[in-house]
Amino acid sequence: MERNLTVAQAQDAILNEVSPLAAQTVAVADAQGRILAEDVLSTRMLPPADCSAMDGYAIHSAASQSASADVPVSMRVALEVAAGGSADCPLQPGDAARIFTGAPVPPGADSVVMQEHVEADGEWVRILKPAPRGNNIRNAGEEMHVGDRVLARGACISAPVIGLLASLGRTLVSVVRRPRVAILSSGDELVEPDGSVEGGRIVASNSYTLSALCREVGAEPIYFGISKDCPEELEAHMRSGLSADCIVTSAGVSVGDHDHVKGVIEKLGCEIRFWGVQMKPGHPMVFGRFDRGPAPGAAGPFVFGLPGNPVSAAVTFEQFVRPALRKMSGFVTHFRPTIQARLRTALRKQPGRLNFIRVCLEIEDGEIWASSTGNQSSGVFRSMSEAQGLLVFPGADSELAEGSDVTVQVIDEGFFAGHERGFEGV
Repeated sequence: MERNLTVAQAQDAILNEVSPLAAQTVAVADAQGRILAEDVLSTRMLPPADCSAMDGYAIHSAASQSASADVPVSMRVALEVAAGGSADCPLQPGDAARIFTGAPVPPGADSVVMQEHVEADGEWVRILKPAPRGNNIRNAGEEMHVGDRVLARGACISAPVIGLLASLGRTLVSVVRRPRVAILSSGDELVEPDGSVEGGRIVASNSYTLSALCREVGAEPIYFGISKDCPEELEAHMRSGLSADCIVTSAGVSVGDHDHVKGVIEKLGCEIRFWGVQMKPGHPMVFGRFDRGPAPGAAGPFVFGLPGNPVSAAVTFEQFVRPALRKMSGFVTHFRPTIQARLRTALRKQPGRLNFIRVCLEIEDGEIWASSTGNQSSGVFRSMSEAQGLLVFPGADSELAEGSDVTVQVIDEGFFAGHERGFEGV
């Protein structure tokens, strides 16, 4: 077991341990946000035939070459072809076919003139300028041919990807399975949100925060309730979570008389990889893996023992659990986006540990500015709910001057959506 790792060392240790989960088959309609576990090959040619890209008139291009606004070329409208219809009847030279977007181009036609560029007069249409060959026609197979690889394994399934899969006739798709995460809080003082907070009791809000963060990253949280600060009860709760892919606990990972997580997970066969990270908030954190799962021969779940203070639990989740869950889900990018910002007011701390400072972000004159949310105590969770980013305050530094350039992890990605300009590095 290693102790007191740097943040980077701890992140590397975790990501070197975890790997993408096995594939599962889901309905295409339910696959948004998932990662493809297969290459998708086209079983169809798209478009299946030459088709019109516009509403207009299909013609022989050669017949229009003398056309001008002063001396238009008149053509008889011999047939009409709608989207979804057939175009079996050949178009004779000098004739035109009324055609609509997506409709197959009739044999003999090699150009489509937009309806805005003609003068229609009953059964006749006047062409006002020469139409080039291939004009406004989507050629058969120009998007894909049978056997083309149209999506690669590892791609994230977005709304357009779902539409593409549907256009290929797919109703099912193979994706990386979502991680199942057992969530557990421990503490004699904890109650559920509807419980009484008299006598020093507090609501077990960490479980709700951590469950929401799991869902945000695409994992499936399973809430196992509150355990008292009793090794036997904590062990029973832990055993219930051994069928999950990860167990995430909050509180009980320090060295106090009531901190039993480390001892209990070791008793149950967890090999602790490291204990303690050089960061604030969130120093007393444990990471390990159980040597066996509930099924014979199965590997056991990873365990993340997070601190009990609400901000510490959320920040350590962001730095360690979230990247692990993203990798297990098949994503190739694991961390939050970072930006460079300027510091609104100076910050000070004791040198030694890397600090994550909760900040609000705003843009002035094209520059991003970061401002502290105020009280940075790890028990003041309101500041976490107000924060748009976590400012990275290097461990060796004791002061960041007003106006200095700083690195910020953006935890509210809606910040990007709220501004039209792009952000370098995102």
